[in-house]
Amino acid sequence: MTDETAATSRTQAQRTAATQAKVLDATVDALIELGYGGTTTQEVNRRAGVSRGALLHHFPTREALVVAAVAHLVDKRLAELLSRPRSGDEDIEVIVEAFSGPLFDAALELWVAARTDDTLRAAMIPLEQKVSDALAAGCSELFGDRYTSDQLELTVELARGLAVSRILRSPAADLALTDRLLPVWKEILNRHA
Repeated sequence: MTDETAATSRTQAQRTAATQAKVLDATVDALIELGYGGTTTQEVNRRAGVSRGALLHHFPTREALVVAAVAHLVDKRLAELLSRPRSGDEDIEVIVEAFSGPLFDAALELWVAARTDDTLRAAMIPLEQKVSDALAAGCSELFGDRYTSDQLELTVELARGLAVSRILRSPAADLALTDRLLPVWKEILNRHA
């Protein structure tokens, strides 16, 4: 391969990556704003400003598109959480925080829709495994062997439940509840560590 060919392929690779990022970001925005029902490929085309052919080339089905968008956010969110300066005192609040913001909102849209959409549910299963693996790797890096895998898995499930019920609470009520319950959970974990 000549230098000119290498430069052209990098440029094409960069264009492809930029197109995919625009499409995935537009998909996440649509999921958050419109829900799964309103996140059509036409809506994503409009938001991303790409051709229908470009969208379908990278993401041949709606399910592939929305699952890829949430997977994209999982990668970004994990990198963000793990790149923060560390004090060594990180604790389960990090897990609770992981279930907030656009990642959680977009994922929740898919979880609810997958309850009655068999095709989406089938597409979500590998994504959920990826999320579980990413959480396990992140927890391992953050906590070492401070907690068992069962303790961390239960903490993730509790954090997810808190996040779901957050939808019906005001921000102040959510903060009060979290501030009240997390110390209790940490005490339980430390008693059984």
